[in-house]
Amino acid sequence: MTRITAWRRHPLARYAVLILALALVGMVYAAFVQVGKPADAALAAGKVDDVAEGKSLFIQHCGSCHGMSAQGTTTAPTLIGVGAAAVDFQMSTGRMPAAAPGPQAPRKPPASWVNETTTRQIAAYVQSLGGGPQVPGHEQVDPAMGDAGKGGELFRANCIQCHNWAGAGGALTQGKYAPNLNSSTPTQIYEAMITGPQAMPVFNDTTITPEEKRSMIAYITQVREQRDPGGFGLGRIGPVTEGLVAFVVGIAALVLAAIWITAKKRQKS
Repeated sequence: MTRITAWRRHPLARYAVLILALALVGMVYAAFVQVGKPADAALAAGKVDDVAEGKSLFIQHCGSCHGMSAQGTTTAPTLIGVGAAAVDFQMSTGRMPAAAPGPQAPRKPPASWVNETTTRQIAAYVQSLGGGPQVPGHEQVDPAMGDAGKGGELFRANCIQCHNWAGAGGALTQGKYAPNLNSSTPTQIYEAMITGPQAMPVFNDTTITPEEKRSMIAYITQVREQRDPGGFGLGRIGPVTEGLVAFVVGIAALVLAAIWITAKKRQKS
């Protein structure tokens, strides 16, 4: 008993107890970590594999324009910091790899080597270079979870100047244009808003929240499924084409009417 009391009074006793407690906590923590280690290791290995494969694909198919380290060249911009979402948008819409230089890369069928796997791998490589916007998840882009009415208000306030009220697109300056949105998937629409491809500005989460983006997607997908009860939609471009068609058809009708009236008068005379 005297020895135990003396040990408790020893000046190093409290430190020994503290070290023992920390060692015990460390052992318990290591046990819990070990349980989840195989899954975490597999996930990390998968990401490393994607980055490695993506780098190889990038050097083979993209490095000639963007540089072997994605640093950019006089032909194409740097990709450091653009994020996986930008890569997924450009490759899934066939805009990249670009067929030829021009004011704007058009949407086209993806290249033969481009698929979901290769796109994910190159996106993972570019993401590893400097971060940036990630590819959105299903819940972020699900139109069923958005408010189409609110999305219509936001779309009319921010987008119709270029894309027109129905997302049919329109011409811009210097050979550029706002593309038609009828072929765009919800994921591509969301990615375009957070990355700002071509002449489009970036709508970050401070400008338009993720919930508002989802509502805009709900509006876009709803409008393009609507029919045109008045007859021909005329591309849904708006009053310009409608006025042009009315003018051409109207003038043609007046000319034909004038010819018919003149022919009738000649027959009577």
